[in-house]
Amino acid sequence: MIRSLYDWTISLSAHPRALWALAFVAFIESSVFPIPPDILMIPMILAAPSRAWLIALVATVSSVVGGLFGYFIGAVLFDTVGQWVFDVYGKADAVEAFNDRFNEWGAWAVLVAGITPFPYKVITIMSGWTGLSIPVFVISSIVARGLRFFVLAGLLWKFGPPIRVFIEKYLGLLFTLFVILLLGGFYVLRYL
Repeated sequence: MIRSLYDWTISLSAHPRALWALAFVAFIESSVFPIPPDILMIPMILAAPSRAWLIALVATVSSVVGGLFGYFIGAVLFDTVGQWVFDVYGKADAVEAFNDRFNEWGAWAVLVAGITPFPYKVITIMSGWTGLSIPVFVISSIVARGLRFFVLAGLLWKFGPPIRVFIEKYLGLLFTLFVILLLGGFYVLRYL
C-alpha cells in the first residue's frame, strides 16, 4: 500500500496540475490543514529537479497567502474557526496566557513556526487574534517559509538522485518514522 501511494504521489507530481495541487495544500496548511506541503514538494522535485526553484516559489507564495487567511481567521473568525483549530491541537487553554507574550515576540514566533515542524497555522491564527502588525507578519512569513521551502528544494536539487534511491529502498521504514514523528509532534503540542 505504501509503495502504491508513493508511486501515485510521484506520478501526481509530474501531472500538469501538480503545481496547483501544491499551491492548494500550501495555502490550506497555513490556516487549517494538518499535513505540510513538503509531503507533495519532495516527490515533485524528485520527479522534476529542474523545476525545484519554481516548486519552492509556489509553495512559499501560497503558504504566505494562506498565512494571511489564517491571520484573517484569528482576527475575524477566532471564536468559531480559530478556537476549533486550537482545540484540535490541544492549545485552547493556553490562548490567554500566550496572548500576553505573543506580540512582544511575534516576529520570532512566526519565523520559528514557519521554519520548524511547529504548526504554522497556530501562529498565523494567533497573529490575527493578537493583532500582530501585518507587515511584520508578512515579512516574517516570507523569510521563514521561503527559507524552509528553498532549502528543501536546494537539497533535493543538489542531492536528489541519491535521496530518491534511499527513499525508494527504505520507504516502509521512512513512512513508519514519519508517522511516529507526526504523532509525537501532536502529543507534544497537546501536553506542552
